[in-house]
Amino acid sequence: MMKKSFLLAALIATNIFAANIDFEMAQKDPQRVTPNSMQEILSFNDTVKDAMKSVVNIAAKRRVISNAANIPFQMFNDPFLRRFFGDQFNEQFNQNRIQRSLGSGVIISKDGYIVTNNHVVENADEISVTIGDNPKEYNARVIGKDSDSDLAVIKIEGDNFEAIKFGYSTDLKVGDLIFAIGNPFGIGTTVTQGIISALNKDHVGINRYENFIQTDASINPGNSGGALVDSRGALIGINSAIISKSGGNNGIGFAIPVSMVKDVVKKLIADGKVTRGYLGVVIDDLKPNISKLYTHNQGALILDVAQDTPAQKAGLKRGDLIYSINNIPIKNRKDLQNVIASFKPNQTIAVKLERDKKEVLLKITLGNRAGLVTSEANNGNFLGGLLLSEIDAKMIQRFRLNSNVSGVLITGVEPNSEAEKVGFQAGDVIIQIEDIEIKSFADMQQAIRKYNNKNKRVYVNRYGQTILLAIK
Repeated sequence: MMKKSFLLAALIATNIFAANIDFEMAQKDPQRVTPNSMQEILSFNDTVKDAMKSVVNIAAKRRVISNAANIPFQMFNDPFLRRFFGDQFNEQFNQNRIQRSLGSGVIISKDGYIVTNNHVVENADEISVTIGDNPKEYNARVIGKDSDSDLAVIKIEGDNFEAIKFGYSTDLKVGDLIFAIGNPFGIGTTVTQGIISALNKDHVGINRYENFIQTDASINPGNSGGALVDSRGALIGINSAIISKSGGNNGIGFAIPVSMVKDVVKKLIADGKVTRGYLGVVIDDLKPNISKLYTHNQGALILDVAQDTPAQKAGLKRGDLIYSINNIPIKNRKDLQNVIASFKPNQTIAVKLERDKKEVLLKITLGNRAGLVTSEANNGNFLGGLLLSEIDAKMIQRFRLNSNVSGVLITGVEPNSEAEKVGFQAGDVIIQIEDIEIKSFADMQQAIRKYNNKNKRVYVNRYGQTILLAIK
């Protein structure tokens, strides 16, 4: 009986509570209207027609040598096999072929400067550009490339091209109507419509400096490097990538915001490259379970400080929470990374941080990120065209290395690069640079700092033999 009484009381209490909820209701029976009269067509043609004239198709060609027999690179230089098969042993198994790629680009000046994605033109031997439905082909030359932002600038000759109008990243809002313009699958200029789904997206894994605009506008292969424009037709981003398991459009596309595009493009046109400031720290966001240990609730948390870096020399320590640089608020790890990258090497910055719940001000002179060694996963590039990786079981199997080899592995050599001309090959293991023995990336960091911009001897292990190469 007591159980029934308790259940009845609970039901009565629930009903009384539910009756007291004041739901916020939308207006009842809203008026439905036709967006146009019978004599009108709703159209965005006036919005996009000028922007379409600024979007180009890019065709890139690259000559590559493929190993038809899938034989390890090191065997081509084995003395025994060369004696057995003859001096043409290498050529018998290598085949020349042309690798082609398609992408899009955006004309940004009347005299023919075009911005696109770095991955569209990277390693290309020939680049041709067509504009709209005009069959005329323009030969393009590379002005500068930046793999960290995945942006590049190329140029075609002329003086009366249609340059796109630039918008403002600070004006963007989630839900804004936008259009993606590009050349998917090489079928010609195409426009798709959507909205801004999100802003300031990172952790996508596309490039190093991520601050993407996310959109549901259909972006497909060949759209890379094309324009993302607002409802006025002004450029707000460069289409970069999609997230898709099938390779088709799943409604999740990413564009590089126009603020980053302008910054990188100016540097590429002026210097042919982008040099970024370097601090030398491992950082993370301030997690909720850690924030209670600090008086500031936002910032970038220092997890580690690398040896012989600007951060170490200035006195940064593990556990420091950076919340401002030159009075620019730092809310998280991404802010710190992007703000530091916006400064040039040798610039001195004012860093405000919290240490043991006390405020500290440090003056730090930044280093140069261009001289750093990075892993293959981050598109690392070193010594004028080498792609590098640490040695693990997977790499030992892939390149058929000796199980006890130590050093840093060369996984690729950029065609026509200085490293290729000198004689580096994929599968080589760097074991020493000048007087510094190489066992890890940390040793590489030390060597590049010590011998940066100097001619240096590089010793490599190639299929059990030690080879000496020299490069600047």
